[in-house]
Amino acid sequence: MSTHKNIDRICIVVIVICLLLTILFMNGQALGLQASARAMGYEDTLFDTSRVHTIDIVIDDWDAFIETCESEIYSACSVVIDNEAVKNVAIRGKGNTSLSSVKSMGSQRYSFKIEFDQYEDGKNYHGLDKLSLNNIIQDNTYMKDYLSYRLMREFGVDTPLCSFAYITVNGEDWGLYLAVEGVEDSFLQRNYGRDTGELYKPDSMSFGGGGPGNGKGFNMDDFLKRDEDGDDTEETAGGDTRTGFGSSMPEGFDPSQFGGGQMPEGFDPTQISGGGAQPGPESSGERTRGFGGGGFNFGGIFGGMGSSDVKLQYSDDDPDSYSNIFGNAKTDVSKADQKRLIEALRKLNANEDIESVVDVDEVIRYFVVHNYVCNGDSYTGSIIHNYYLHESDGQLSMIPWDYNLSFGTFRSADATEVVNDPIDSPMEVSDASDRPMWGWIMASEEYTALYHAYFAEFLDTVDITGIIDEAYALIRSYVERDPTAFCTYEEFETGVATLRTFCELRNESIRGQLDGTIPSTDAQQRADSSALIDASGITISAMGSMGGGNGGGFGGGDRPSRSADGNAGSQSRPDSGSGFGGGSFPGGGSGSSGFPGGSAGDAGSGSGFGGGSFPGGGNASDFPNGGSFSSGDRPSGFSGDNTDGSGTGGGSFSFPGNSFGNTGRGEKTDNASGSGSGSVPGAGSSFSPPGNGSGFPEQAGTTISSSVWILLGVCVFILIAGMFIALKYKRYG
Repeated sequence: MSTHKNIDRICIVVIVICLLLTILFMNGQALGLQASARAMGYEDTLFDTSRVHTIDIVIDDWDAFIETCESEIYSACSVVIDNEAVKNVAIRGKGNTSLSSVKSMGSQRYSFKIEFDQYEDGKNYHGLDKLSLNNIIQDNTYMKDYLSYRLMREFGVDTPLCSFAYITVNGEDWGLYLAVEGVEDSFLQRNYGRDTGELYKPDSMSFGGGGPGNGKGFNMDDFLKRDEDGDDTEETAGGDTRTGFGSSMPEGFDPSQFGGGQMPEGFDPTQISGGGAQPGPESSGERTRGFGGGGFNFGGIFGGMGSSDVKLQYSDDDPDSYSNIFGNAKTDVSKADQKRLIEALRKLNANEDIESVVDVDEVIRYFVVHNYVCNGDSYTGSIIHNYYLHESDGQLSMIPWDYNLSFGTFRSADATEVVNDPIDSPMEVSDASDRPMWGWIMASEEYTALYHAYFAEFLDTVDITGIIDEAYALIRSYVERDPTAFCTYEEFETGVATLRTFCELRNESIRGQLDGTIPSTDAQQRADSSALIDASGITISAMGSMGGGNGGGFGGGDRPSRSADGNAGSQSRPDSGSGFGGGSFPGGGSGSSGFPGGSAGDAGSGSGFGGGSFPGGGNASDFPNGGSFSSGDRPSGFSGDNTDGSGTGGGSFSFPGNSFGNTGRGEKTDNASGSGSGSVPGAGSSFSPPGNGSGFPEQAGTTISSSVWILLGVCVFILIAGMFIALKYKRYG
């Protein structure tokens, strides 16, 4: 066989094509190809929202751990998630202001963070590396956070997954929490695939709750008193423009009184911010937003607490000017990454080439839902924090975080004002240009029209009240027996009803704002409020609020204690009538307003829960009707002394393999249902969970579209065929 006269040229062309295709795949995102998300595995296990999950925290000394929660120090434990055990993981307290708030209430119901990979690199739960367990503080509805995340996800925003989880400690009831996916490596891989980009949690003044160093030292009392304690630097004392806070508190102000929606007697807000009088709405042209239903206004008084970099404002090209961004990076950041982000901020602030520096679709969808739920504790609020910033190849987007004070419960007692919050000027402070990540939408008629179109789509396609009703039906029995709840069951019922009505009225207002029958900006609403939807029939603080108010938020009364062996001790429900105060129940308690139907008192004459009376002088484990909490359904697989047969679900804890090693809990049997027992052998036994041999469940692989695999296969085929043809012709030539 003779050699084809053009064989060399053919081989060169084939090789060039293969090289070009290889370069295309290596730089696909830069050329406009979207990164494929990754199916991790935990999406359909722990974050199945059709059920309440169970998480048992197995730990040697719970009391000692509780003492470390404010310091956010890790302790070793094991967890059993829906009867599947994972040993040797880390747990710590989590939060910012909530840590100090829980302690000031006399409660032990902290939020927790579980890190599966803290002690062993690569350890995970079905691919999940970090898990937050939110204590549902300041939320009588139990679902403000949950609903906000669900709405974000339903509308296509990259959002942390969440689900309800009933927590036990060493098998004893602890309470109903919200399990939330940590926004870290697993989240990034799930949403963005292998090329995850860079992740930041912009924050200043030690706010944030993102972990040690990001919210770790924050205390509201210390913050409010920082000038009088002499802790200000020369810059902050004079009004540091980087923090946006140059205020001193009035003489005699006691932050410990800051609860229940009331400010201390004689408190004059005009003494704040250097002692000068603050202009009211008439002179300033700005709305005055209340704080937690008590009339205390961080927005109008302080002008927004947060540095310019947390607002995503461009100042210069020096990375040090963005320390609150780069100092809170969640991924490893290089100098090139810093330079790329700063350039993106420059273009963002200049409204220059927006589509190259902003994921337009993602960010507009984020702000549609964000502005719907009226979250003042956020990027658009008075205290600028509680969001993640994602950057990939110079393009920015925002990831939602921490919505327990949404639906107006952070900053206003006026329901009509919140329900009609203008969708085109949702700022707590200043104007749109002060928040450039929002401002670019309003600066362009095209993007404003797209924002309005997306808002209409959101209202038409997302079943908001359906999600509320579904969640209510799912969790109400768990709320009723929650031994550490921040509110009574009656307050939960009222809170959910208020939330549902709020959303119905909010929908009506926004539809009017979109069709022009209701003003959509603050200035227009101030000029003419006649068309606003009347929401005077609901009380915002009934949903739970920052300042307490009607029993929401901080609650009161004695909180859970645990005996020396780590088991649940006596438990008292909160007094709904006060912000921080309240008596202990039952037996000798005072706060008669804490329970519907009358006073608990010494004789336990109140109606208590589920119609049962409180036995005088008894413990929480004695009621209702002198029995246990468990007259209703309990999570499947639970056992214990205070179940009554119908509540166990017919199973005991089951552990694949044997023990947790150092926990040494011994035998645990289901003594209520009699349906069998499971053993948890003590220290020294082996532990062999199902999975891939490494001790943890097998992870799903990266999800890549079929077209990508086809193209890659074609490239390989062309290369091999070209080499084969070349060798064949050369051989016979």
